[in-house]
Amino acid sequence: MSDSAPDSLIPYDEIVQDALRAVVGRVLGQVEKGGGLPGAHHFFITFKTGAPGVDIPKHLTDRYPDEMTIVIQNRFWDLHVSESGFEVGLSFNQVGSKLSIPFAAITAFHDPAVDFALHFSAQVENQEPEEIAAPENDPVVRTSEEGSNVVSVDFTRKK
Repeated sequence: MSDSAPDSLIPYDEIVQDALRAVVGRVLGQVEKGGGLPGAHHFFITFKTGAPGVDIPKHLTDRYPDEMTIVIQNRFWDLHVSESGFEVGLSFNQVGSKLSIPFAAITAFHDPAVDFALHFSAQVENQEPEEIAAPENDPVVRTSEEGSNVVSVDFTRKK
């Protein structure tokens, strides 16, 4: 008898990854429907910038050719969630940008408010993972609307 498990003809790993990505979609969908983040919740979402379906401004692709992390916290707008991904408006160096990110491109999701994190296998061929630097956001600008649901984000890599 062999101690190794037989090769599966059922792609269990892919099925589990898709199910966990659906968790991200459900969470973002609740934020969209609720009109903002509840309580102290906020999200760090890391994704492959070169993955199929990712649509971000060229200056971000140039700066992050492999992977980047966005923060959805105090300043974000136009969050729209579909079955396959989400769109969100964020600010980078005080310039508003719209990002479209398929769930298949996400490699990590973290909600530090409750210490919840998910990590995914990248679904991009021929790309090696790189070390992820912590994001450095634009400073939070408070408006007269204290519960504002807009995130200000600026990512700079420390090398």
